[in-house]
Amino acid sequence: MSSPCYAGIVSRLVAIVVDGMLLTVVVPVVVLGPPQMWESLAGPPPSWFLSCFKLLGTALPAVYFALAWWTTGQTLGGMVLGIAVRRADGGRAGLFRSVLRAVIGLLLAPLWFAGMLVVLSDVRRRALHDVLFGTVVLRRPIRAKACPDPSARTGELDAPHP
Repeated sequence: MSSPCYAGIVSRLVAIVVDGMLLTVVVPVVVLGPPQMWESLAGPPPSWFLSCFKLLGTALPAVYFALAWWTTGQTLGGMVLGIAVRRADGGRAGLFRSVLRAVIGLLLAPLWFAGMLVVLSDVRRRALHDVLFGTVVLRRPIRAKACPDPSARTGELDAPHP
């Protein structure tokens, strides 16, 4: 059996940028779109209606990440980069772990990004939050090649292990 390929810091950060770009477009559409449609059809929307969509917009990033990690292990950014969040044993992350990972990651984003530096020294390329939540970020082997033993580290940040 081949060793798993662990995603490096570059692919993980690029995936976050892709997800950030997606949410930058989707959240305003969700928050502003329905109230503007209401206003164009029936006049000013009631305050409860506006509040519901503001709440939905606030929760949407956490829901997006949690559902993506729970169902497939991949957000859109993960799909583009070919990476997926898994439990440390390779199984699916599960709903509870995915929700915690998403909510805490969004609430403590600066610490989340600082914890990414641990990827540079961890044999399995786990960030601090991966250690905390018992996860790893795996990537597909390039051209169906198996990934060699992760204990044979190179100086490259995101290259497959030799």
